[in-house]
Amino acid sequence: MVEFALPKNSRVTRGRHYPAVEGATRTKTFKVYRYDPEGTENPRWDTYEVDLDKCGPMVLDVLFYIKNNMDPSLAFRRSCREGVCGSCAMNIGGRNTLACTHGWEEVPGKDVQISPLPHMPVVKDLVPDMTLFYAQYASIEPWLHTETPEPQKEWVQSPEDREKLDGLYECILCACCSTSCPSYWWNQEKYLGPAALLHAYRWLVDSRDEATGDRLDYLEDPFKLYRCHTIMNCAQVCPKGLNPAKAIQEVKKMLVDRVV
Repeated sequence: MVEFALPKNSRVTRGRHYPAVEGATRTKTFKVYRYDPEGTENPRWDTYEVDLDKCGPMVLDVLFYIKNNMDPSLAFRRSCREGVCGSCAMNIGGRNTLACTHGWEEVPGKDVQISPLPHMPVVKDLVPDMTLFYAQYASIEPWLHTETPEPQKEWVQSPEDREKLDGLYECILCACCSTSCPSYWWNQEKYLGPAALLHAYRWLVDSRDEATGDRLDYLEDPFKLYRCHTIMNCAQVCPKGLNPAKAIQEVKKMLVDRVV
């Protein structure tokens, strides 16, 4: 298990305690990071004793239970509940993952600690500010660049070329990988991070794209690409089982081959 740093807020204090409802026979303690930009007790850890017989098996089920039955002020993102949208990415038990697909029973230890994705500004509670992350994704221009006149029906691609995109297009932009990367923690204003670079490679290997040179020119930078030191945290935490570090190494190879 990899322990990641807390979000960009210092001196976390002990917060409020919410006991289980009377009559609960099977409970578990959840320690949740709380931050309110308009509050005075910031940041803090609130403790909730959850009746496990009243909620589902996933961490997101627990958060819904807390919000609906114990503390309506708790803020978190969620949408699909199927591991597709990436909205509920957070740090659970020291690991970046999706609350909707991660069971609370999978977290080792007596208590379950839940905090927002690390080293990102916190909007409120478990909601991080994703502005920079999305801007970095947009900077690699994640769409097809072509000069050839658009075909009447569709851009043709062989099965072999299409297969090269497997392990790349499945990224859901949850930011689990980038916020688990120490290089991204310390250089995120300059280093694009695992998620953006994975998508950059996805377009570099797309046989239909005709802007390979321009894309490589953009990435050939000491910080945008080369802050990756193959620590592999990104591959360890990706909820879709992808390997951003491998994609980054392939981009580096393409730049070397171009020089040679």
